[in-house]
Amino acid sequence: MKSLEPLLNLQHLCVNEKANDSSVESTKKTESSTTPLSLDEVEVILGYEFKNKQLLEEAFTDASLGEDFSNERLEYVGDSVLNLLFTKDQYFEYPDLSPGVLTRLRAANVDSDKLARVAVKHGFHRFLRHKKPLLEDQIRQFSEEIQRYPLHSNGLVDVPKALADLVESIIGAVFIDSNSSIDIVWKVFKDLLEPIIRRETLKIHPVTQLYEMCQKKNLKVKFVDLWKESTTFDVFVDNQFVGRGSCRLKKEIAHNRAAKDALDNIVRILDKKDT
Repeated sequence: MKSLEPLLNLQHLCVNEKANDSSVESTKKTESSTTPLSLDEVEVILGYEFKNKQLLEEAFTDASLGEDFSNERLEYVGDSVLNLLFTKDQYFEYPDLSPGVLTRLRAANVDSDKLARVAVKHGFHRFLRHKKPLLEDQIRQFSEEIQRYPLHSNGLVDVPKALADLVESIIGAVFIDSNSSIDIVWKVFKDLLEPIIRRETLKIHPVTQLYEMCQKKNLKVKFVDLWKESTTFDVFVDNQFVGRGSCRLKKEIAHNRAAKDALDNIVRILDKKDT
């Protein structure tokens, strides 16, 4: 995520974007949007009525559409605002936590995986105007895969980044429309962002968890990169095969899945070794 520094100048940020006809992207794959965007429906979901409707239209316009404006600038604003909101909230909620743990906790709540879930849960993706022919399939697959991970996948699923960008753009739009009020933004989005990951539900990334577990037991971990040949990673602990993960779309996900598979198997292997 980007720095919070840009917030220092947001009070003086002016919005003067050119208006254009809006349209909604349905769950059916299309090359371009044709159905008018229902601003009223989006505002009902948000529980917030925009004074400047152009901001809402801008928030739902992806750069791929090729319009004179897109949601990239609002995404930039929303990213910083969201980081500040969680920083403030967690600072007071967890007075005993160190900056390192607070950083991990904030990151889990503002990354692409978490925000894309918000877009799907509340149906914001239905209104996104774009020209990304593969996006609808990616959203359907993402919606199915996250059923196995109710809070966060920790890098185990392919996340449609456009959905996370959309949520940040909406946050940015509300921030600008509300005269830069972080209190109003938090009031609008706090419930929409639920379930928020808290200290007791924060999970460790599978790769980190695997290395930490093996380090405590003086075991050597080795990842074998076979992604170019077969889109897989193999994991060995003390030269014993313990797990495999695959993903044809992204190498990083295959690596993470291999670590998760190894974690699922290693308890059994260690128990056998101790016996």
